[in-house]
Amino acid sequence: METKRQGMVVWLHSLKQSKALRKFGNVHYISRKMKYAVIYCDMNDLERHMAKLSSLPFVKRVEPSYKPFIKLEYESKLDKAKEYDYKVGF
Repeated sequence: METKRQGMVVWLHSLKQSKALRKFGNVHYISRKMKYAVIYCDMNDLERHMAKLSSLPFVKRVEPSYKPFIKLEYESKLDKAKEYDYKVGF
């Protein structure tokens, strides 16, 4: 059974302590230039991890990813004239 996972972006003051982020979830990406890390963890533990991370001295701020809540399947609503134009060529 798969668990639902959600990402969070952790903005850091310095990258020296970036290894300490491993205990909060899977570290997916660390940007050296912009000083942030993307971490994935279980959705059930997200709030607890965000509270712990924001209390650490080397963390500027923590933002959750909203990707699980965004609708990824779109419906196309074409009017009859455009639908006819698309079918003419075939």
